[in-house]
Amino acid sequence: MIEVAKRLQTVEEYYFSKKLREVNVLMASGKPIINLGIGSPDLAPPTKVISTLVESLSHSNAHKYQSYQGLPELREAMVSFYRDQFNVYLSPTTEVLPLMGSKEGIMHISMAFLNEGDEVLIPNPGYPTYASVTKLVEAVPVFYDLTEENGWVPDIEKLEERDLSKVKIMWINYPNMPTGAVASEAVLIRLVAFAKRHNILLVNDNPYSFILNENPRSILEIPGAKEVCLEMNSISKTFNMAGWRVGMLMGNSERLSHVLKVKSNMDSGMFYGIQKGAIEALKCSKMWYVSLNDVYKERRELMWKLAEALNCTFDRKAVGMFVWARLPEGVKSEAFIDLLLKENHIFIPPGTIFGSNGEGYVRFSLCSPTDVIEEAIARVK
Repeated sequence: MIEVAKRLQTVEEYYFSKKLREVNVLMASGKPIINLGIGSPDLAPPTKVISTLVESLSHSNAHKYQSYQGLPELREAMVSFYRDQFNVYLSPTTEVLPLMGSKEGIMHISMAFLNEGDEVLIPNPGYPTYASVTKLVEAVPVFYDLTEENGWVPDIEKLEERDLSKVKIMWINYPNMPTGAVASEAVLIRLVAFAKRHNILLVNDNPYSFILNENPRSILEIPGAKEVCLEMNSISKTFNMAGWRVGMLMGNSERLSHVLKVKSNMDSGMFYGIQKGAIEALKCSKMWYVSLNDVYKERRELMWKLAEALNCTFDRKAVGMFVWARLPEGVKSEAFIDLLLKENHIFIPPGTIFGSNGEGYVRFSLCSPTDVIEEAIARVK
């Protein structure tokens, strides 16, 4: 028998990969399951994006290998996007690297900078991939607390009390998933200063800036941030293109060159038509964001009603495409979602999949039409 690599003993199959099999079995047996779990946009991308993709298929270069660094015009579109949206100025030749989604970026950054035994500061609650990738590259996850009482932002004073001598990378994610919290400019300034003091690479994962958020912000806006920070972004949520797998990594040219060494050995470039479509998406006018958020506002109002019907509480100031809700006192997250699935045929993820500080919380996705959310409300009332 051929044994699997030891690194696989450190991680489990991704929660949604596993749980959705169970949900699909229930659906196949005839159960009318409402899935309010995953943040996969159900709306269409901009029309021009689709037509550009179709037109690109007849281009003479469309079906060849593409550059590991993406088309020059894609990089130009990405830096223009950052200039227009965040007032951040970057070089299109050296300070932006297109990615096949942010999850790829997490792996590539980790492989570029982490050695066995290096430590990584990871938010709790937070995106599970930060911890699983850290383990896969044989580094050590060190979880830091995010709490409702502290606005779901890092407590710098508590971090300073730790032994940080082995910490190489710190992951942050603002606007935050799963909580919807935003980090003020003051918080970002303190985080950049913290990273400088301790020689830590601070990476902000930033795909939710434009969903129900009136003040989009990049950590690269902070003076001196480029010295210690990288930022990932994505077109998945902003332009309803999750399946296209297009992300971007921005920051210091030397650090990006290290990531490119990893990336160039793991893929052979992004499909030409997808790059051309992404360029069109990044050119969208402000009306795109307004119309998109009008839809999400209507859905969020209904999701708040569903949360209230389940006796949950939540922060109406939170942003992004989820509602992070606190369960009634003493109710356990996984028991709650299993009961909801069994009795009401509604699936939502428990807060515990994002870390121990997610106990007592659940997360609702806004990626379902209003009639589906209304049906969910009717089932629980």
